[in-house]
Amino acid sequence: MGIKEAILRFLEYSELDRNLSLKTVRMYGYYLHFFQNWLLNRDQRSNIKDQSDQPKDFSVENIDEEIIRNFRLYLSHEYKNKFKGELKRQTQNYFLVALRSFFRYLIKHKVKTISPETIELGKLRDRNIKYLMEDELERLFKAVDTKETMGIRDKAILEVLFSTGLRVSELVSLNREQVNIDSGEFGIIGKGGKARVVFLSKRAKEWLTKYLGKRTDPNRPLFIRYSGPKPKEGFTDEKLRLSVRSVERLIEKYRKRAGILFRIGPHILRHSYATDLLSHGADLRSVQEMLGHKNISTTQIYTHVTNTRLKEIHEKFHSGNK
Repeated sequence: MGIKEAILRFLEYSELDRNLSLKTVRMYGYYLHFFQNWLLNRDQRSNIKDQSDQPKDFSVENIDEEIIRNFRLYLSHEYKNKFKGELKRQTQNYFLVALRSFFRYLIKHKVKTISPETIELGKLRDRNIKYLMEDELERLFKAVDTKETMGIRDKAILEVLFSTGLRVSELVSLNREQVNIDSGEFGIIGKGGKARVVFLSKRAKEWLTKYLGKRTDPNRPLFIRYSGPKPKEGFTDEKLRLSVRSVERLIEKYRKRAGILFRIGPHILRHSYATDLLSHGADLRSVQEMLGHKNISTTQIYTHVTNTRLKEIHEKFHSGNK
């Protein structure tokens, strides 16, 4: 089977049979088509080109460990993104994860090709997580001018992000009927179609109530925009829905007002949320569930908190400290 047809079948399978999100399918498509173009355009494989010297196709049965190794070397040493430069090891791994899923699909459908288990992911260094200290969080929240409706909306956004640990894409996709302010909890379908429950703090409920009390429109989105061009065809729900980029910009604006010197974004409030829970005694498994992490290893990036607690336990219980 040619790689072009194989990739097309895999992407259709991912969308229809595995019911993956369109965003995930698009990313698989990006990584696999990148690999396909690299494979078909390598100078040393001139035998797969036709008389017009244009890439033709390549059988997936002929993909072996040497080809994968050469691709990894290309990602690591040769390829440079025109905007971001060299690829980080984690980004390189995204390509390999897509390839492993692709080859796993092929083997499942009786196509003889390289085993996905032979493709090992590059070892990553421990990540340094940025998060806001309590005083920085308070300065950020106080930087919002709440005299106008837009400011009340922005304050509600900051409080909801810190209260729930939502990803910014999850936040902007919320509709009013999804959020039960009275109970202070609601369900969300997150990354990878994983469902979880998130919880509103007392402050988040107060500011959401204030914001929605100012709304006189019938639109469904929980957070709408108040600036920008007016849609020619009218104010439809999706035309009015606040975008991810808009949330990023408003957080950057309040970061500057608050005098926070390093750049932050919506995700830093998610890190701050997890840090806050762990530092006040929450266990890692519970935080994993609330963040919607598939694996506990992902939640273990918050070692800056767990290491501090281990030190406290050592000081309290080790006989050498008596």
